[in-house]
Amino acid sequence: MKAIETDRLLLRNFAAEDAAGLFEYLHEPRVSCFFSQRLEDMAAALKDVRKRSSSDDYVAVCLKDTGQLIGDLFAHAGDEPDTFSVGWNFNARFGGAGLATEAAQTLFQYLFAAKSTRRLFAYVEDDNVASQRLCEKLGMRHEGTFKEFVSFENDSDGRPVFVDTRQYAILLKEWVGYRK
Repeated sequence: MKAIETDRLLLRNFAAEDAAGLFEYLHEPRVSCFFSQRLEDMAAALKDVRKRSSSDDYVAVCLKDTGQLIGDLFAHAGDEPDTFSVGWNFNARFGGAGLATEAAQTLFQYLFAAKSTRRLFAYVEDDNVASQRLCEKLGMRHEGTFKEFVSFENDSDGRPVFVDTRQYAILLKEWVGYRK
């Protein structure tokens, strides 16, 4: 992916220098859907960054002024060639400043314009209110809730703990109307 600048951010492919920033927010993920991405140490972070850097599916979100990694976005091709599953994970230290919104809007614009995307969708756990709000800020519709849809952890007896998951989506024609 060609790097994209916004007023405050730089969106680009991952690079080796992002390992420390990635470790900072993935050594103890705040949201259950990222538990499987937990990084135990810097060696794991370097390995993960190498994997992410080889794909345009993952986008590093950095402060434009310093180059510091503050989070990431993803866009995975869906079952249809003009559809993408999108998501985000940001370092809590940078919350509340609208940076996630700025980054996600930029990714959406890129996907709709450069990738001829028709539909974007996101899965958000029922207890992840911050991501639900971000979906709504982005003009996404809540399409439904899947009850006991997925498990990211086990209880003390080793049984899976299933969580309800909301699906949000936005079509190109809705994005065009939202952006006016």
